[in-house]
Amino acid sequence: MKRLFTLHLFALVFLGTQLYAQTDSLKKPVDSTQIKKMNSGLDRVSQLSAERIADSLKRDVLQKQVNALGKGDDTERNRLLLELGALKKKDSLQQVKQVKQIDSLRKFIKGVPVVFNRDTLFYIYAKLGSFSAADRAQAIANRLEKIAGGTTFHTDSLKLSQAESSIDLIYGNNLLLSINEEDAIWAKKDINTLSADVKAAVGKSVINYRDENSLQVIIKEILLTLLVIAVVIGLVYLVNRLFRTLTAKLLKSEGRLKDGIRIKNYQLLDPDRQLWVIGAALSIARWIIIILLIYLALPVLFGIFPFTKDLSENLLAYILGPLKKIGSAIWNYIPDLMTILVLLVVFRYVLRFVRFIKTEVERGKLTIPGFYKDWANPTYQIIRVLILAFMLIVIFPYLPGSDSGVFKGVSVFMGVLFTFGSAGALGNVVAGLVLTYMRAFRIGDRVKIGEVTGDIIEKTLLVTRVRTIQNEVVSIPNSTVMSNHTINYSVEASEKGLIIHTTVTIGYDAPWRQVHQLLIDAALSSDMIEADPKPYVLQTSLDDYYVSYCINAHTKSPNKQALIYSSLHANIQDIFNEAGVEIMSPHYKALRDGNETTIPAAHLPKDYSVPVFRTSTRMENTDPKKTD
Repeated sequence: MKRLFTLHLFALVFLGTQLYAQTDSLKKPVDSTQIKKMNSGLDRVSQLSAERIADSLKRDVLQKQVNALGKGDDTERNRLLLELGALKKKDSLQQVKQVKQIDSLRKFIKGVPVVFNRDTLFYIYAKLGSFSAADRAQAIANRLEKIAGGTTFHTDSLKLSQAESSIDLIYGNNLLLSINEEDAIWAKKDINTLSADVKAAVGKSVINYRDENSLQVIIKEILLTLLVIAVVIGLVYLVNRLFRTLTAKLLKSEGRLKDGIRIKNYQLLDPDRQLWVIGAALSIARWIIIILLIYLALPVLFGIFPFTKDLSENLLAYILGPLKKIGSAIWNYIPDLMTILVLLVVFRYVLRFVRFIKTEVERGKLTIPGFYKDWANPTYQIIRVLILAFMLIVIFPYLPGSDSGVFKGVSVFMGVLFTFGSAGALGNVVAGLVLTYMRAFRIGDRVKIGEVTGDIIEKTLLVTRVRTIQNEVVSIPNSTVMSNHTINYSVEASEKGLIIHTTVTIGYDAPWRQVHQLLIDAALSSDMIEADPKPYVLQTSLDDYYVSYCINAHTKSPNKQALIYSSLHANIQDIFNEAGVEIMSPHYKALRDGNETTIPAAHLPKDYSVPVFRTSTRMENTDPKKTD
C-alpha cells in the first residue's frame, strides 16, 4: 500500500507541475501597439468579408434576374451580365486584399485550437458574428463531446451542407460547426477542401474517443496498470534483497578490512570507518535505484490511459531534456575545450623552458652579467606566477559560463576579498621579493635581525625563519625584517674571515706588552681561530682602576661563534693564570697586604703563602722642653 501511495503521490506532483506550466505559458505580456494593429487588421478583414457577402448576395439576385429574362430582352441581359462581371472582378480584388491583410496578421494572431480527446483537430482564427474564435472553438468541442458520448455514432451521419456564405458540418439534425471563406483563407486552403479535411478529422477523433473509452479498453488498461505496479514492486523487492545480501557479505568480510585505507603513511580510513562508508554507499545506491525504478515506471503507467499520455511524455522529457541539453552543451563546447588544451600545452612548454634556464643558471652553466645564482629560483617563481596569470587571462573567455553575470559577480567578489583580506600578506610578499634581490642573507647564514641572532633556515615570500643558538626557530615577517637592521656574520667569513673580539680589563700594575702577548697566545690556542691574519690587540680605554684590552682574531666558522667565544674566554683565563697576571674588576684594589690572591691554587707556586699585614712604627717628638 505504501508503494501504491508513493506512485499516486508522484503522479499528483507531476500532474500539478504540468498544469502549472500550461497555465503559466498563457500569461505572456502583449504589447499595446501590437494589440492596436491586430484589432485594426481584424476590423479590416471583417469589413472585407461583409462587403464580399453583400456582393455575393447581389450577384445571386442579378443571376436570378438574368435567368428570368426571355429571348427578346437581350439588352437587359447584357446590362445585367456586365454588372455581374463587375461584381466578380470586385470580389476577386477584395479577396486578394483580404488574403494580404490576413497574411500581415499571422505574426500577431495565433489560432485557437479545437481540442477533442487530447487531439488538435484544426485551428480557428476568425470570429463569426458575435462569437470570438475562442468561443467558436469551445462550442465546437462541447458539441463533439455531446455526440461522442451518445449511445451510437456513425461517420456516415456526418454531412456537409452548403449555406449562403459558409459550409456547415451537420451530424443528424445537429449543427456542429460552420466554415466560411475567411476560415479557408486563414487555413490557406479552398473552402471545400478545408471542409472535407475538418469532416474527416472530426469523424476519426470521435471514433478514437469511443474506442478508447469502451469498457473492454478500460478493463485492459486497469489490468496493465496492475501488472506494471506488480512488476515495480517485484523489482523493488529484488533490489532490497540484493543489497541486504551485499550488506551481510560485507559484515562477514569485516576481517579483510583490518588494514583500512592508507595513502602512504596517512590513515585515511580505519577499518570501522571504512565499513561504515561502504555501508552508507550501498544504502545510497539502493535508494537511487529504487527511485529510478519508480520514476521510469510512471511514464509507463501514465502511457496506459489516454488522458494521461501527455504526462507520460513530459516525464520522459524531464530526464531526456536535461540529458540532451548536457550532451548538446558538451558537443558545442568541444572547440573551446580543444583551444584550452592547446593553450595548456603551449604554456606548459614555456614554463619548462623557463625552468631549464633557471636550472642552468643555478648550476653555473649559464652566466648572466649582474645576475647572481641565488636569484635564479625566486626569479623563476615570479616569472612562473606571471605566466600562469597570463594563461588564466587567455583561457578565461573559453571557460563555460565565463560570460554569465553570476560568474562575473563571483569573480569580483573574490577579487574584493583578496584585496582587503591580504593587504598585510601582500606587504610581506613585496618585502620578501625586495630581500631576495637585496641579497641581505642566504640560507645558512648567521645573522642578527633586531634582537634575534641565529642561522637562516628558510626564506619564503611571507616570513624568514631563524634558528637561534638555543635551537629555537623564530618566524619573522618579511615586513619586520625590512624595518629592522640586519647583521650578517657569514657574508665575508669565507674569504676575509669574521673577526671575533672580546674585551678584558687588567690593572695598571701588569705591563701592557705582556698583556698583548698573553691575549694573542690565548686566541691562537682557541678552536677555529685563523693564524693568518695574526690576532691583534687594541687598547680601547684607560679607566680609573684598569686598562681595557680588546683581542681581535679571524675565523671562517661564523655559525659556531658561541663555541669560539667560549674557547677563547677559557684560554684567556688559563694563560693569564699561568702567567700570574690577574684579570681585575673595578671592585678590586692592587693592595695585597693580608689578602689572598685570586689566582687559582693550581697555578700558584708551591711555596706560596698568604701575605701578612705589614706594619710600621712612627717615632713621636720627645723634646724635654715640652715635657709635662
